[in-house]
Amino acid sequence: MKKKHQRLLIAAACIMALGLAMVSLKPKGPAATRTTTASALTVELIAPQSSEWPQELRASGAVSPWEEIAISPETGGLRVAELLVNVGDRVAHGQLLARLADATVRAELAKQQALVAQAQASLQQAAGNLKRAQGVDVAGALAPQKLDEYQASEATARASLASAQADLQSANLKLSQTQITAPDAGVVSSRAGVVGNVASVGTELMRLIRQGRIEWRAELDARQLTQVRVGQTALVQLPGSLPVAGKVRLVSPTLSTTTGRGIAYVSLDAAGNVRAGVFADGTISLQQQSALTLPESAVVMHDGRSYVYTVGADSKVSSKPVTTGRRRGDRVEVISGLDASMQVIAKGGAFLADGIQVSVILGQSAAPATTASAAAAQTTTGAGK
Repeated sequence: MKKKHQRLLIAAACIMALGLAMVSLKPKGPAATRTTTASALTVELIAPQSSEWPQELRASGAVSPWEEIAISPETGGLRVAELLVNVGDRVAHGQLLARLADATVRAELAKQQALVAQAQASLQQAAGNLKRAQGVDVAGALAPQKLDEYQASEATARASLASAQADLQSANLKLSQTQITAPDAGVVSSRAGVVGNVASVGTELMRLIRQGRIEWRAELDARQLTQVRVGQTALVQLPGSLPVAGKVRLVSPTLSTTTGRGIAYVSLDAAGNVRAGVFADGTISLQQQSALTLPESAVVMHDGRSYVYTVGADSKVSSKPVTTGRRRGDRVEVISGLDASMQVIAKGGAFLADGIQVSVILGQSAAPATTASAAAAQTTTGAGK
């Protein structure tokens, strides 16, 4: 019984010793309650850049030919014998495009040639009669009335010859019109003529884009139109292709009474790769203007607004709403909400939120700055001294 009592005393003593040890190991004071929060991300800070950017005017409009040429016969009632070009062909000035059947015209031409020959013979006879009459009249043997008749006959024959020659010239012109040629260089944009049809005057056989020149007709309101000048450069984004450069050649002097908008006519380079009839967006470059810019990766869209993220002295992230403007390449202009001296997180904004603690490194474009950890270290060092 005595041994059992001793064992209970030893066990109680061990329990008390263990309790005292645990109490001695328990953290004491405010410093003991401090916990270290691990950083969620390591981020790079950059500073905005200021540069001269051209002010741009955005617009939309149709891509159309500079000028079109309607090809149609100048003489009617003739059959279309041949069409020598197809849609998409490039043609030169004076190139033969179509030919009309000319058998009827050639017969008319032969007839007019015969009439000219007949008129020439009549004139020759009338001129001979007049000459002989004038020779006889010297001796006074011819009545004045008869002499007048010879003179009238010669004048009539001369007029008949002139009329026949004019008809012959008309027949030659009609023959030349059976060969339909290009009035200027261009590209065939449509072909409505059909071989075998009898064409009338003015019936369109085909249509050309004059000189192959294509332009963008940007639709602008009255305020925008006042900013556009002839010679300004433009960049047009065509569907499914690279942007095409151009230059403003003409600004509409009036506005549409129905839409209240005017047209800026922009001649496009590399027109061979451009298709008329498409609707395209583009920009017209105005004067140079200073811009505060950031990489696109530094600007985050959320709920229809643009934000950048900054890091405070406590290494915690906070969002800042900004207003963006022009874009060039991979950079975006910040119009308001950002100071030139501020530094923002370069990328990874989609994984950040207000209050998250991060580790900071400085980017190449960031101005030298003291991070929160460095500042804390300097403060500790100073206190130790």
